[in-house]
Amino acid sequence: MTNEISGLLEGAARRARPVVRGVRDDQLGGPTPCSEYDVRALLDHLLHVVVGFQALAAKGTADFTATPSYVNAESDWRTRFEEETARLVEAWSAPGALEGTSQGMGMPQRTVGGMVLGDLTVHAWDLARATGQDFAPYEPSLPELVEGWRQLAPTGRKMGVFGEPVPVPEGASAFDELLALSGRDPGWRPPVAV
Repeated sequence: MTNEISGLLEGAARRARPVVRGVRDDQLGGPTPCSEYDVRALLDHLLHVVVGFQALAAKGTADFTATPSYVNAESDWRTRFEEETARLVEAWSAPGALEGTSQGMGMPQRTVGGMVLGDLTVHAWDLARATGQDFAPYEPSLPELVEGWRQLAPTGRKMGVFGEPVPVPEGASAFDELLALSGRDPGWRPPVAV
């Protein structure tokens, strides 16, 4: 049985998987639109989010105080990302996943589901930009994401997980608005090596 969030997560995962698979090993040390992360650290963060939000779907808890090293020479992290995103979709498809309040986050479950949908979407863009890949978001998720992030952004800024909003021109796409709400410059490109 699927619900609205799980269907959107499936669409977002389908867009994110080829980006993760397309990251080359020689790109792992490169910069990303998230200035605090290089490509490897952002992949570790995204995998940790995907794993942690599986527990949150079941109204459990997740520890985000430290991020394990998922991306290393001993691991098949590309395949693991595919497997973990499939588990994430399954977890958020469970009956009751969107009901009640998250024990781990203290927010409505629907809000928590929207948070992981946003992370999966925006971090896939971050990785695509950082590694020179094309990325198009799963369009049906954008109305839900933009509305949710408009509400979450002030709290996200206080918590240090969102930057200050970036101005976008009138008529900007919904995805550019989403990126700007999080403090990202929709025109970001990696610096050119001299």
